[in-house]
Amino acid sequence: MAVDTSPRSSTWTYVEGEWLTGNPPLIGPTSHAMWLASTVFDGARWFDGIAPDLDLHCQRINRSAVNMGLKPTKTSEEIEALAWEGIGKFDGKTPIYIKPMYWGEHGSPFSVVAVDGDSTRFALCLFEAPLGNGKTNSLTVSPFRRPSPETAMTDAKAGSLYPNSGRAIAEAKGRGFDNALMRDMNGNVAETASSNVFLVKDGIVKTPVANRTFLAGITRARVIGLLRQAGFEVREETLSVDDFMAADEIFTSGNYSKVVGVNRLDSRELHEGPVTRKALELYMNWAFGRSTGDS
Repeated sequence: MAVDTSPRSSTWTYVEGEWLTGNPPLIGPTSHAMWLASTVFDGARWFDGIAPDLDLHCQRINRSAVNMGLKPTKTSEEIEALAWEGIGKFDGKTPIYIKPMYWGEHGSPFSVVAVDGDSTRFALCLFEAPLGNGKTNSLTVSPFRRPSPETAMTDAKAGSLYPNSGRAIAEAKGRGFDNALMRDMNGNVAETASSNVFLVKDGIVKTPVANRTFLAGITRARVIGLLRQAGFEVREETLSVDDFMAADEIFTSGNYSKVVGVNRLDSRELHEGPVTRKALELYMNWAFGRSTGDS
């Protein structure tokens, strides 16, 4: 029985000068990206008339492409303009995920394993995707680790990195948790399987220092800056699982759901605390251009 390849929500994709609906067949069995994973992407969000940090996401996709060995075919400004054009094709009621992508079509002349940067292709896919439901999540320490720059393409938002995160989430789900807390190869906490992570201890906010084993996200940087502006002490440090187990609060940040509280880490029960709520409030106030008020 054939697999249904239609998208699961309303979708528009820009490729080679035109907008297409559905899930257009862009990659074939001989495409380098199909069998050797030369793909990078980024993800921004549109909701309630705004697209926070869209410009930064459009800049990062081009950096990811270069780090993958691809050659960007659009400027970040061109990608941003296309994104707004695509947003206009939706009804304006449901939040949208904005996903620019580059991939390689052919292997290089000297080795099929290496991508031929001159064969780079570009697409911009937008699809309806509601924001998080506001519920807190549970975490468990994953048996799987984040790779180091010597072992994987960690300096790009590369599709090849995500099967490792996928198996971590699946393993965590199998044990009754929503997501996984992942460590690097040295045993230090890096992030969750799908977002950056923060802890709060005695009023001080801490997050794993960016050590190139995880994507130090755009939303992460925005939350750090907003908390500091509001008077919070925020430290980027090397953090252990024990540090998280002793935390007063834990929350995550990411483009998909912004700021989300953690209600459990393995056997440790937690509650969404005041700093977590403030971080979300600060982010949303900034996104909508509202005054943040006192911390």
